[in-house]
Amino acid sequence: MADPKGFLTTPKQPAERRPVDVRIKDWNEVYVERSLLPIITKQAGRCMDCGIPFCHNGCPLGNLIPEWNDLAYRDDFAGAIERLHATNNFPEFTGRLCPAPCESACVLGINQDAVTIKNVEVTIIDKAWDRGGVTPQVPERLSGKTVAVVGSGPAGLAAAQQLTRAGHTVVVYERADRIGGLLRYGIPEFKMEKRHINRRIEQMRAEGTRFRTGVHVGEDITGQQLRERFDAVVVAAGATTARDLPVPGRELKGVYQAMEYLPLANKVQEGDFVESPISAKGKHVVVIGGGDTGADCVGTAHRQGAASVTQLEIMPRPGEERPGHQPWPTMPMTYKVTSAHEEGGERIYSVSTTHFSGDEDGNVRELHLVEVEFKDGRFEPVPGTERAVPAQLVTLAMGFTGTDVRNGLVEQLGVDLDARGNIARDGRFATNVDGVYVCGDAGRGQSLIVWAIAEGRSAAAAVDGYLGGKTPLPAPIRPTDRPLVV
Repeated sequence: MADPKGFLTTPKQPAERRPVDVRIKDWNEVYVERSLLPIITKQAGRCMDCGIPFCHNGCPLGNLIPEWNDLAYRDDFAGAIERLHATNNFPEFTGRLCPAPCESACVLGINQDAVTIKNVEVTIIDKAWDRGGVTPQVPERLSGKTVAVVGSGPAGLAAAQQLTRAGHTVVVYERADRIGGLLRYGIPEFKMEKRHINRRIEQMRAEGTRFRTGVHVGEDITGQQLRERFDAVVVAAGATTARDLPVPGRELKGVYQAMEYLPLANKVQEGDFVESPISAKGKHVVVIGGGDTGADCVGTAHRQGAASVTQLEIMPRPGEERPGHQPWPTMPMTYKVTSAHEEGGERIYSVSTTHFSGDEDGNVRELHLVEVEFKDGRFEPVPGTERAVPAQLVTLAMGFTGTDVRNGLVEQLGVDLDARGNIARDGRFATNVDGVYVCGDAGRGQSLIVWAIAEGRSAAAAVDGYLGGKTPLPAPIRPTDRPLVV
């Protein structure tokens, strides 16, 4: 263990964020640069000798959290990154973007503040990059087998890196103009600067992974052609069918899906635009959806200079403390204030949108809502609570419903879908089509980045076994595994 008395003597010290009035004027990450190693080592020392580390159960990657906490406490960051990379291909992604179910499962969290696992993790990998501790792992020999990976999000990248290191020739196809999937265009720069993706891609290129951008699989190249050209195919295309809001006025200009709005803001940071074609500047903005994507829209609108920002959520406001029906070590639904919420705006709970109204030019001007309460398994409107809020830009951040079947890939490959609209697979991530595998949101449905990477690693092990008869690659999860949430 780390400091035997650390959890008794050292209070929790979370990562420090830059002042709001400073950070909303730029797109840099909201956190102060993680350079205060004495603080990090002290926080790592809070990791206790709990006997059974339930943080392992909370993390689908099986991260060796107590081991690298101990190494970080002892200032052995070279050893810490070796243990961290043993289970996680991209800790700089998860350390910034994961909601940390490991911390919800931390034994210390039963009656104290949990260990700041996520902050220790991202410090370990950042220091490894700074000190030249992240280098390409080129395979000793090539297998002569080829694999196509469709999609370059966290699941696809993890599968591609594992298979490349196993000696296979891997080609990653991405329909966007840059590699990264939602990491690139769905996550705002203030949550994760894209330089972190860029240097991982360079590492993977040096290892031998090949990337093809601007290729829409299903149109530019068909599923049949992939099967003919490659020995195996891994579909990691995500769950990209966004949930819509079929209410009167939805067709008005100014009402967009979140994934129409956020990518354009990221493209400004990439230098593609001087100003986003969909900008919140000077507008009253309403974000429908209370999750992480909704918060990303809130933070983006602040930086674009919105006149006001309102976020709507149909669910009631969660409590501050862990509810009794969501006991440790499950991940509870509690009230969270993200960096975007610190920056301003209003959050309204227990409301549902009834319709939009617009001006004579077809632009949205108001959003009409009603308060709701949950009765008999459904949300019912509360009479007399109807009202309107100004809305010149509306973003729909209500999640995703399954794999996009419109591009033809599903039909061309001949893979089956499950009852939830995801690509069906067996216990080895294999579809009903020989040599075709699926991982990440395309098979699981919308989920967390740690589940995507874990699925990518497990699918890679299955593919490696399919191509060679056996595999040394680790498989941290099965497709039937589910997170500890209720």
